[in-house]
Amino acid sequence: MTSETPPLPVGDIPTSPAISYDIPTPPRALVIVAHPDDAEFQCGGTLAKWANAGCVINHLVLTDGAKGTWDPEQNAEELVEQRRGEQMEAARRIGSKGKVVMLGHVDGELQPTLHIRDQVAYWIRATQPTVVLAHDPWKRYRLHPDHRNAGWLALDGIVAARDPHYFSHHGLEIHRPDFALLFEADEPDHVEDISGFVDTKVEALLAHESQFVTTHAIPPGDDGTFAAVFGERIRDHAAAVGAVSGIARGESFKLLDHL
Repeated sequence: MTSETPPLPVGDIPTSPAISYDIPTPPRALVIVAHPDDAEFQCGGTLAKWANAGCVINHLVLTDGAKGTWDPEQNAEELVEQRRGEQMEAARRIGSKGKVVMLGHVDGELQPTLHIRDQVAYWIRATQPTVVLAHDPWKRYRLHPDHRNAGWLALDGIVAARDPHYFSHHGLEIHRPDFALLFEADEPDHVEDISGFVDTKVEALLAHESQFVTTHAIPPGDDGTFAAVFGERIRDHAAAVGAVSGIARGESFKLLDHL
């Protein structure tokens, strides 16, 4: 890793031990993210652990990922299709048996509108998750507006999905998740032990080949050397998160219950 290597788009290392650990494996989970690869970076180990234990994992990706490149000559439509395929493959590597839904809103222009809240609430009702995982919209000094707005949409969608007078045109049963786990959290208080599942997280992230140059720091034509370094960076981060709470490998969240 050099001084020019971009930081990994993962949450900060917690500064104090978690106060809760390892919620029971949910029968169904829905991860709501701004972009393809956000889920794998932020909670890929947790998703892999739950999938291994029989949880049905569903992905809801709000944008099309069209701006996920540093190449000004990249064709946006081709990139969107590539990222769609990469997300499907990443979910497969995680062990997902649920849906991968790509809403296709323009990358970088996501807004917390009623229309998109309607869509999010629909998929919460349709997938009936016990747990929703999402960006923490309260994180201070966040630069990327899509992450911030995706967090608001997820939480506003939870409120809408649980009450019958919101979006009654769905024609679906209302649904109230038991928990929300917010990643990139400003004040994390929960950790999931992902010991034994970090390698699966790395393999899922390596499905996102369009992001090798931008987020993974893997140059074109790599012989595996930089991919190995990337994997070690992910493992080191998981170890650092876990060490704060006395476990080998971890992912941290803000836990919301009584939704």
